[in-house]
Amino acid sequence: MLTSASMKLRNDKPDGTPQPPAEMIFGEWYPALRTNALSKGKTLTALLLGVPLLLGRKNDGSIFAMRDLCPHRGIPLSAGWFDGDTVQCKYHGWKFEPCGGQCVEIPSLTQIDALEPTKIYAGAYPCVERDGHAWVYLPEAGAGRIADRSTLPVVPEVPKFSTKFRTAHLSAELPCNVDHGIIGLMDPAHGPFVHQAWWWRSQASIHEKKKLFVPIEEGFRMASHAPSANSAPYKLLGVYGSEITTTIDFVLPNRRYETIRAGEKWFASLTTVTPVTPATCRIDVVACWNIFYGVPFVPAIAKYFGAKFVRQDQETMIEQAEGLRFRPAMMLIDDADLPAKWYFALKQRRLTGKGEHPLAGPMELHWRS
Repeated sequence: MLTSASMKLRNDKPDGTPQPPAEMIFGEWYPALRTNALSKGKTLTALLLGVPLLLGRKNDGSIFAMRDLCPHRGIPLSAGWFDGDTVQCKYHGWKFEPCGGQCVEIPSLTQIDALEPTKIYAGAYPCVERDGHAWVYLPEAGAGRIADRSTLPVVPEVPKFSTKFRTAHLSAELPCNVDHGIIGLMDPAHGPFVHQAWWWRSQASIHEKKKLFVPIEEGFRMASHAPSANSAPYKLLGVYGSEITTTIDFVLPNRRYETIRAGEKWFASLTTVTPVTPATCRIDVVACWNIFYGVPFVPAIAKYFGAKFVRQDQETMIEQAEGLRFRPAMMLIDDADLPAKWYFALKQRRLTGKGEHPLAGPMELHWRS
């Protein structure tokens, strides 16, 4: 699940037939891009939830995210210039302070014009650097300009349990809507088939499993448990001679947190499936760990096997997209598909503001994988 640099895996796409769209959740933080790509005085573009963004780093080191559209005539601001302090539109030279979006200059104005440029704002969104990602908060439509950012939700980040650790990340595009990406992320039964490998597991390793799930705010938790005995990488932690435990949380709108502990040694990851458009999404994995901290070549080995692991998921989603072009109905079964059912219920509750948490209390699920 790890790499030391962002990776674009396969760029294969279906034949261009639009995939089924999904309703997207606004009023949340989403990772836009890796911040090591943002040099001072430079900008990059990104697309989140169908919103075109211009991201950059000012001369003072702060990062920003603007709607990549000039409020004057709608030309992309990315067509213009950024001097490290202000963004200037290519069409008429309007200048904006990028963090707040305030207009600071309209070159065409004369002394007799009463218009005050500073009362005009381009779209600008809260943007924070965490775990090497530029996280952007995209408000609900019509929410207006965010004046008090202290009221926003906490910016997501990977849990950490020591001051000394290594970190890595991975990114892959998926040609499916965010719902299919997320239920694939939380699916417990596909491992022996999608991820067949000598270093992970095989169909022959399938056996019955049972896990306790408990409700948490905006999601659910696979309670602390011993890792799967048929997953070879987990066995490596046994060298530390401590009991190994794993906890997995899913939290709306798109986050999977996994924490593995073996005494003072730990591994933690945050995986997000972010909607790029209503019909496409992107998976990002950020991991931190202190296991085998001083062992040479561990990051390179993790990069190799992590890339193969995620590529298997990506290839499966590309193949699934071929079938989704025909918009088939889904057949979700118990118990392995209950997390997917919970996700859809939680999302509907979030979008409508109605309904109870789909997981009323602790529940033990059984499946084979």
